[in-house]
Amino acid sequence: MSTFFDWQIFFKDTGAGQTYLQWLLNAWAWTLLVSICAWIIALILGVSVGIIRTLQNQFIVFLGNAWAEVFRNIPLIIQIFIWYHVIPSLFITLRHVPSFILVVVALGLFTSARISEQVKAGIESLPKGQRQAAMALGFSNFQTYRYILLPLAFRIILPPLTSESMNIIKNSSVAFAVSVSELTMFALQAGEETSRNIEIFLATTCLYFVSTLFVNQLSQFLERRVKIPGTFGGDK
Repeated sequence: MSTFFDWQIFFKDTGAGQTYLQWLLNAWAWTLLVSICAWIIALILGVSVGIIRTLQNQFIVFLGNAWAEVFRNIPLIIQIFIWYHVIPSLFITLRHVPSFILVVVALGLFTSARISEQVKAGIESLPKGQRQAAMALGFSNFQTYRYILLPLAFRIILPPLTSESMNIIKNSSVAFAVSVSELTMFALQAGEETSRNIEIFLATTCLYFVSTLFVNQLSQFLERRVKIPGTFGGDK
């Protein structure tokens, strides 16, 4: 076993003033940074578009549906290439924008479409009497969503939101295609330099697993904290 695995490779110098372990941890940090920034964009836009898709104005609903269908049905890697190669060609001011930002935007928009679908489904799954009762009490449309519909809907959609949180970490791996130094790029480059693909890819896989497992456990904790006893899976 000692001759098959050579874990000492991570303590060897890369020739760039750092060890492969330092490079690995730095790549992990970039993966997490891409994921967190994209998740913030996705959550804000996804919730907003999801709400828009449940309003009474048909034109606004059409725009929300169009947003969801466009960003959900185009492959993520194509969207990233569009942001990296096409859009900067059309808008000169974007030519010097770091690829990190372009990847974050592309991943955020892609995920926002998926979240909007979940928010829409969560709101529409609530009894219609919830909205009618709020309006009867004199709540405005904003207050109805803020205090009645969204708190209940989020309890319903928290499990699928957990899956999206995990997916955004895994989907961040496509950032290597535009030279963002995240985990997948590290694995490809370090594996080529060292010819120790087993150790490199095992370490990379473990970090992806740890990242998604943490998100899963955190979401389960939040789900237990916010569930309502007797409803939506809560204990009676």
